[in-house]
Amino acid sequence: MCGIVGVAGTGPVNQLIYDSLLLLQHRGQDAAGIATSHEQFFNMYKAHGLVRDVFRTRNMRSLPGSSGLGQVRYPTAGSSDSVDEAQPFYVNAPFGITFVHNGNLTNWRELREELFRIDRRHINTNSDSEVLLNVFANELQRASSGGTLDEDAVFKAVAAVHRRARGAYAVIAQIASYGMVAFRDPHGIRPLCLGSIETDAGTEWMAASESVALTGCGYSLVRDIEPGEAVFIDLDGNISSRQCADNPSLTPCVFEYVYFARPDSVMDNVSIYHARLNMGEYLAENVAKTLRLGEIDVVMPIPDSSRPSAMQLAAHLGLNYREGFIKNRYVGRTFIMPGQAVRKKSVRQKLSAIDMEFRGKNVLLVDDSIVRGTTSREIVDMAKAAGANKVFFASAAPAVRFPNVYGIDMPTRKDLIAVGRSTEEVAREIGASGLVYQDIGDLEQAIRDLNPAMRNFESSCFTGNYITGDVDEAYLDRLERTRGVISKAGEMSTNEKED
Repeated sequence: MCGIVGVAGTGPVNQLIYDSLLLLQHRGQDAAGIATSHEQFFNMYKAHGLVRDVFRTRNMRSLPGSSGLGQVRYPTAGSSDSVDEAQPFYVNAPFGITFVHNGNLTNWRELREELFRIDRRHINTNSDSEVLLNVFANELQRASSGGTLDEDAVFKAVAAVHRRARGAYAVIAQIASYGMVAFRDPHGIRPLCLGSIETDAGTEWMAASESVALTGCGYSLVRDIEPGEAVFIDLDGNISSRQCADNPSLTPCVFEYVYFARPDSVMDNVSIYHARLNMGEYLAENVAKTLRLGEIDVVMPIPDSSRPSAMQLAAHLGLNYREGFIKNRYVGRTFIMPGQAVRKKSVRQKLSAIDMEFRGKNVLLVDDSIVRGTTSREIVDMAKAAGANKVFFASAAPAVRFPNVYGIDMPTRKDLIAVGRSTEEVAREIGASGLVYQDIGDLEQAIRDLNPAMRNFESSCFTGNYITGDVDEAYLDRLERTRGVISKAGEMSTNEKED
């Protein structure tokens, strides 16, 4: 999962991109990068770390230009720790292109082989994003007659990308001396929206993963970029769009609404905050059917993303709502931190319990989801250590029983606590007196209530149904073997450094 932004402005955009990346920091904390376009030259800087740590005054001064793009990254399984895999990426042929991507291709290995064998393009990293960039560059070369590029050629190139690429991708690219293009995969798995602002020099445009990046920088949200659609903005700020996919269908990742997106964002005409309130309403009904409400003294959220669901659940059931955990906001999100040991240690660093809120009480903890169970187990232990009599647990999402292959870092089945276990067994594993999961139908309906046009969702981590049609047991086995090799190599490297 990553956060991307692109700005076609009328003045310097380096500070604007920096500010928007801060607003998208929750989507990735491994690396950050910015590329700007100035006088037919690209300027780029990227490095490991948080946005505030990566960019210094000297770096910002090296990024002139009135258009540019940026990314915050967290790596998915199998990706390298090398800064070479940080984005933006760049190619110089046939037209200079800088490129940022959010998502994950499921057929990137096959595409990489095609690029080498047929298209004679060399890929220098193991990043599927670099593969996608080269596919786009190659198709742009084919679509441009005699080296002449226009918007029709750009749209043809995007259409060809859709025919070749499988998986999830939201993309923003700068094409030297031509303009900027933003496009989304035909299923719309990953989000991408468009905003604008009027200035004395004309209209400025911004595309970003979440609307909060737009509104937080003073832009107005215009609309979401549709699945399969491409939007092109030329150097004069003129904008055009075209549907480039044969059979587009809005099937967004449901986990965006559960966990990843900020609550103040709007995705595909759905308020993330209101979606999470609805999840609390539906979850409350399931809690009432499963647990004895008379045994519950208080409802508490696991901050922050579960707070709306917990509040609504408590109100719906007439239960007391209290804040029992205080979050240290200077520790990263444990879900996107690599390694179980790191995640386990980080839970205690980022949360502390208020003893008086737990002492002598039966507590219902509400979290957005349970993935590996490490965080849940540590939190239940903390509640008990703070004096809770009983600790019940409710998840605003269903049991995660399948890997996500579209950009979320949970590809190994053995890492998922619900695989091979019943709800009662998971409850015992995390130390809870009772556990309630959200039903998948209720989860999807909680979002659909806010936008009835959203008929389907990418819910593979709950259902095992992969909408791209190219993910089977053999694919998952290969993915897990690859991750195992990467993990062993990482452990060996760590040991060598310690010695």
